[in-house]
Amino acid sequence: MVTSMDIGVWILLFLVGFIHSSESKYIAYNTTSTIVPGKLNVHLVPHTHDDVGWLKTIDQYYVGSNNSIQGACVQNVLDSLIPALLADKNRKFIYVEQAFFQRWWREQSEVVQKTVKQLVNSGQLEFINGGMCMHDEAATHYIDMIDQTTLGHRFIKEEFGVTPRIGWQIDPFGHSAVQAYLLGAEVGFDSLFFARIDYQDRAKRKDEKSLEVVWQGSKSFGSSSQIFSGAFPENYEPPSNFYFEVNDDSPIVQDDINLFDYNVPERVNEFVSAALSQANITRTNHIMWTMGTDFKYQYAETWFRQLDKFIHYVNQDGRVHALYSTPSIYTDAKHAANEAWPIKTDDYFPYADRVNGYWTGYFTSRPALKGYVRWTSGYYLAARQLEYFKGKSASGPNTDSLADALAIAQHHDAVSGTSKQHVANDYAKRLSIGYTEAEKTVAASLACLTEGATKTGCGTPQVKFQQCPLLNISYCPASEVNFSDGKNLVVVVYNPLGWKREDVIRIPVANEKVVVRDSNGKKVQSQLLPIPDAFLGLRNYHAAAYLGISPSVNPKYWLAFSAIVPPLGFSTYYVSNAKKSANISDRHIAYKSGSQSDGFEVGLGNLKLIYSGKEGKLTQYINRKRKVKESLEQTYKYYPSYGDDGTITAQASGAYIFRPNGSSFPIKPNGKSPLTVLRGPIVHEVHQKINSWIYQTTRLVKGKEHVEVEFIVGPIPIDDGVGKEIATEIKTNLTSSKTFYTDSNGRDFIERVRDYRKDWNLEVNQPVAGNYYPINHGIYLKDKSKEFSVLVDRSVGGSSILDGQVELMVHRRLLNDDSRGVAEALNETVCVSDKCTGLTVLGKYYFRIDPIGEGARWRRTFGQEIYSPLLLAFTESEGNWGDSHVTTFSGIDSSYSLPENVAVITLQDLGDGNVLLRLAHLYEIGEDIHLSIKSSIELKKVFRDKQINKITEVNLSANQERAEMEKKRLVWQVKGSSREPEVSRGGPVDPEKLIVELSPMEIRTFVINFNH
Repeated sequence: MVTSMDIGVWILLFLVGFIHSSESKYIAYNTTSTIVPGKLNVHLVPHTHDDVGWLKTIDQYYVGSNNSIQGACVQNVLDSLIPALLADKNRKFIYVEQAFFQRWWREQSEVVQKTVKQLVNSGQLEFINGGMCMHDEAATHYIDMIDQTTLGHRFIKEEFGVTPRIGWQIDPFGHSAVQAYLLGAEVGFDSLFFARIDYQDRAKRKDEKSLEVVWQGSKSFGSSSQIFSGAFPENYEPPSNFYFEVNDDSPIVQDDINLFDYNVPERVNEFVSAALSQANITRTNHIMWTMGTDFKYQYAETWFRQLDKFIHYVNQDGRVHALYSTPSIYTDAKHAANEAWPIKTDDYFPYADRVNGYWTGYFTSRPALKGYVRWTSGYYLAARQLEYFKGKSASGPNTDSLADALAIAQHHDAVSGTSKQHVANDYAKRLSIGYTEAEKTVAASLACLTEGATKTGCGTPQVKFQQCPLLNISYCPASEVNFSDGKNLVVVVYNPLGWKREDVIRIPVANEKVVVRDSNGKKVQSQLLPIPDAFLGLRNYHAAAYLGISPSVNPKYWLAFSAIVPPLGFSTYYVSNAKKSANISDRHIAYKSGSQSDGFEVGLGNLKLIYSGKEGKLTQYINRKRKVKESLEQTYKYYPSYGDDGTITAQASGAYIFRPNGSSFPIKPNGKSPLTVLRGPIVHEVHQKINSWIYQTTRLVKGKEHVEVEFIVGPIPIDDGVGKEIATEIKTNLTSSKTFYTDSNGRDFIERVRDYRKDWNLEVNQPVAGNYYPINHGIYLKDKSKEFSVLVDRSVGGSSILDGQVELMVHRRLLNDDSRGVAEALNETVCVSDKCTGLTVLGKYYFRIDPIGEGARWRRTFGQEIYSPLLLAFTESEGNWGDSHVTTFSGIDSSYSLPENVAVITLQDLGDGNVLLRLAHLYEIGEDIHLSIKSSIELKKVFRDKQINKITEVNLSANQERAEMEKKRLVWQVKGSSREPEVSRGGPVDPEKLIVELSPMEIRTFVINFNH
């Protein structure tokens, strides 16, 4: 009798015998595959997404330290990638972040470098995007985006002789129009891919097969700067169950039939099913799979081994076709399909990934870091100009360190404010180190220029200039000296703009007996303003925090005087001891609690502000010259932050997400603090201590027709257990009909309509957060007769929640994490001697009301002055400085000034005998009746003492000739396109006349070589 147990033993013995009698064989996987017409082609794109800082610092990510936070090592990725690619010539990989790659490259031997160059030349390794980082698109300024991209692109061109073809912005939290047309088409990219678009928008686009579009991001350029753009179906990761890092839990392809768990048919079926599912929402017979995600391929062979098998077995199966690919190959396949694509205009802001999940908090997160990035950006622009005038030094101090630090700071977890605190500290530290090096460059350059040594070559200058990076908190040791010993304070004022400029300088001084003279010795009108206690407290605490020293003496006054400075040049002013006091501001307590006094007026010229004496608040804005009169009220409020409610769908406010818990609460003046008015011949100021943690100065300056508001906000109190998001709002009576306009990365303005999206029917679930937009330059609204504009000094979030109203979020302090990965509440502190307080933010914004159609001129011209403030340098002199020094200088012909609608956004000595010049037209088409026109720049007058040997127009990132880029540009068919007006562009530059034409919104880039 045979039992079931006997049968079981027999089967087991048979299997064991079978296994022992068979031998596993080597399988040569066929990965040779090209596109197959008529089949669904699955483009497998191996990639890694390497954040240039996020949970760990850039250094920690590179070397793989601090792994208790995150197991990530970019060095391992690049080290293991090369042998994996060499193992099979059909394998491909794309790499993005040059900040990491360049570090790795410098560490490699000549043999490895030669091998990598061969991989690049064969197309196995392709550089995508190519900037130092994958920059943010909300909180970045277009000049910074250009600079960081140029830094990466020029390295790739110099080392490998190639130009990246594809934009790859797969992780930024929303996407800007400037990214599409300027950092896409104008760079020479053939396509742009990204992952994060609004969940409602994505659902509709899946239904309509319109995830891939032709994006026309510029009103001024239309189809001439359009770009093929694709949003991924879900994210930038592989389809579910196709992850193959060492410890990932997706099933591998087990294809040895002699071993258990053989699963080739199941895995092929799963692959085909996922491919067909994606094909159902994609046009043409080509789909892309992004095979990788954050910091993957640390052991690259684990991925490639599985992808080899999938390509081999899927193609044997034959239902779909799989191939190793890159976004370039995919883009060419899409272009060859001869499909007509939907058009996309404007941008992809704001981004929500689910109900109540609006990523609009990061527009303001870490406002001090955002301010520091913007300030160093403007300084870098000026420093490069001065470095060019002197001649770049290879061995001495230069601007390269600041260039690197600023480039890294544009990363989508840096200036965005979405990194861990220790990483944010690291970004700030790098900026500080870079600034210190650039400060030496500026000092040396100004010393050369003032000593008149640039024509003869600059040896070792004798003058030692000081600068004051903490001037915003009234800390400037150079100007706080005692003048009683007969010395003069020499103030050199540099203007980085291409037009003559008059602006008010403010420096702290120790006493009132001072006089200001210009370079001819003529007395200049000045005014002393008492420094309020709020500023002195800020000064002393933060000087100790930043410098480790407590100032021994406090200055008593701000000394204000008007400086007139030539274009791309400097003027010199002297501050010295006087026998009697300078003009001290009249100080008047205009409002006290319970006061019944009448209203009062401030303002020196055409512009007046009217305040209520009874309520102690601003009530009216009047500009008699422009015939503008408008009721106006400016206040502060806070949104209580939504916390963790303990539900499955909980959504707290955090570094990324803005989710207010109900309506905002007004922050009313405490009733005890008076309004203090300071009046003098140069400036009028209204000071108000709103409460114990908000102090405001409203300022009107002689000769300026706008209002400047300087605020100190913080530490935000959280002792009630509630996080708070602080906004300032200005209410007018303009009937703006739900419509307002915000800038795109400081460049084009885009129309916004409250509770509305042009691309889909918006389901409103967050009426405030869902109407917030990023603001880098400004926001304005208008009605039939007036325009109301607000300009900012850094990136902020803002909106118009009610008609006639504008609000800006200026600070945030939160107690919960928002569950988007950073795993840390946004609760910034500043520590001195182990005592920590909540972060205090000092910032400015500016506003103005114009007759309809006249606001653009102020927004554009003054906006450029905000970005490029006057640069101050100080030294002391005992005798007559002007007898032995150059006191006035302009880098361009003294009779010449750039047109008002043009800015020099790059003037840089490349260190190889060439100079990089970028000129930007500041106006959009139709924006201003007088200034939205073609302008001409005479290069012979810009480079007055130099003879141009050769001028080459290049693309925006200066890695290829412009004409060559245009020749290669792919032309895309679009659906339903109507005839558009003819696009205007500047013509070729005649090598004899050397005149550059610029049309509205045009940026032209040149590499110039001079005869020596």
